[in-house]
Amino acid sequence: MDLKDQLKNLFPDHEESDQEALSADPHTDLWIQQEPILCKYEKRKGKPVTVLEGYTGAAEDFKKLARQLKQHLGVGGSSKNETILIQGDYRDQIMEFLRDLGFKVKRVGG
Repeated sequence: MDLKDQLKNLFPDHEESDQEALSADPHTDLWIQQEPILCKYEKRKGKPVTVLEGYTGAAEDFKKLARQLKQHLGVGGSSKNETILIQGDYRDQIMEFLRDLGFKVKRVGG
C-alpha cells in the first residue's frame, strides 16, 4: 500500500484535481531550456562514454535529469561540473528520450 492509497483511506471524500495529477508525473517538473543540449560521444580510458553538456537549469533539476536518464537506459553514469556522463554509446536513445521530454538536442561529432 503506497502513500496515495493510505491518504485515500484517511480522506475518502477528497478528489484528486488535474493539477495534482500533473505534478505526480516526474517528467513535468524539470525546467525546459531554449538552447539545445549537446550530446557527444567520447572514449575515456578506452571505454565509450556519452557526454551531455549545456543544461543550464537548477542543480536539483540537473541531478533529476541525470537520474532519469540513467534509470531509463539502465546504465551507470555521473553528473558533475554541468556535465552528464553516461557509460556506453547511447546517443540515439538519449536524444529520443530528451526530445520526448521537450528538450532540444544537438548531436556533436559523428
